[in-house]
Amino acid sequence: MFDYVHRQLQKDSERRGFPRRHLALAASTLIALGFSLLLLPGENAEAKRTAIPLNLDIQSSVAPAEPLQPLPEPEEIWDEVIVQSGDSLSSIFARAKLTPQDLHEVLSTAPKSVALNKVRPGQKVGFQISDSGKLHALSLELDKINSLVFERGVTGFETTEVSKTPDIRSRVASATITSSLYKAAEDAGVEDNIIMEMAGIFGGVIDFVYDVRKNDHFIVIYEEQYLQGEYIGSGQILAAQYFNQGRSYEAYRFINDEGFVDYFSETGESMRKAFLRAPLDFTRISSGFNPNRLHPVFKTVRPHNGIDYAAPRGTPVYAAGDGRVVESGYSKGNGNYIFVKHGESYVTKYLHLHKRAVSTGERVRQREVIGWVGSTGYATGPHLHYEFLVNGVHRNPATIVNKLPPPTRVSKTEMPAFQQQIGSLQLQLKTYAAQRNYSSGG
Repeated sequence: MFDYVHRQLQKDSERRGFPRRHLALAASTLIALGFSLLLLPGENAEAKRTAIPLNLDIQSSVAPAEPLQPLPEPEEIWDEVIVQSGDSLSSIFARAKLTPQDLHEVLSTAPKSVALNKVRPGQKVGFQISDSGKLHALSLELDKINSLVFERGVTGFETTEVSKTPDIRSRVASATITSSLYKAAEDAGVEDNIIMEMAGIFGGVIDFVYDVRKNDHFIVIYEEQYLQGEYIGSGQILAAQYFNQGRSYEAYRFINDEGFVDYFSETGESMRKAFLRAPLDFTRISSGFNPNRLHPVFKTVRPHNGIDYAAPRGTPVYAAGDGRVVESGYSKGNGNYIFVKHGESYVTKYLHLHKRAVSTGERVRQREVIGWVGSTGYATGPHLHYEFLVNGVHRNPATIVNKLPPPTRVSKTEMPAFQQQIGSLQLQLKTYAAQRNYSSGG
């Protein structure tokens, strides 16, 4: 019936010229009307209602659901081992149930993988292993702060340097010297590296071999580093004060506009003089500068054109100042020796070394280790023979440093920033000294 109605309407439309969309609208209306007539209730209406299933499309009236968010990545899980005495990289990989192929891939493809060949007892090594048992990533703890992470990439393992940021706290420590600087520092709970650094800071104004006296005092303000509340080591010295033989010396850490770090006195004068007063730490003078000394080996009067510092074999020897190594070699009399030229006028000489750490032509910086104390050549025991020449003439190393050009200073433009930075540190030193009754007079 509906086909018949549609055909009749189409003929009538063509005869009258109705548009097709009007024809379609009319047809739809008639079809809907027909459906309505079929669904009108009759005598057997209840039976018809139960016989026709009601299958409504509910989703057609509900807004589309939001797309599901991806689940978060599972937390990275590291299997960690601590390197034991006698461990090798192969044995560590074997304990982690990894194959020699995994080890070869890391060592042959990862930048800085050479660090893995230098593992030492106490270091932590972490592994991430895939479900298939292959090595996915490897971590090596260099120290409490720095680590290397080797992660599998497309063409091999890639290396990432990871550094933790420790919490920094400042600490003030002080002591009075009764026997030695080391013992005083130990009694005050100051670590060896801090006391050595302090000696280096004051090395241009105090000879810690020759000048230290009983009842000297020191105060040092320095950083301590913590990770998650655990102390992991000391940091930089911020300020220090040393009371020696009626004089007080202060030193403050300062970073200039160019990013260089140095220590300066309260007036802005650099603590780093042109030359150290002594080229090694905390030993004793066995023979001073003496042009008429009786030679201990040949038993004849021969000039002693330097200072002999008696020290255990292996004690580090420092370059007294910046310069260039003009000779590094061995001779029958001098043993292992090093000569360093500083500018045009000055030369320092280091004799009887056990070993040399620099070669001829190398540039060296002040306080850089250039060798180690020994007893090579004409020497009766382990010591360093140290000479200082000015324009080719031997001078007494203990006194010549007082006659050398003055050190650098904080520039005028940076002086306001310097004074502002050290203000609170000066107050701390002054307060601490007053509390302990420290004074230049002892």
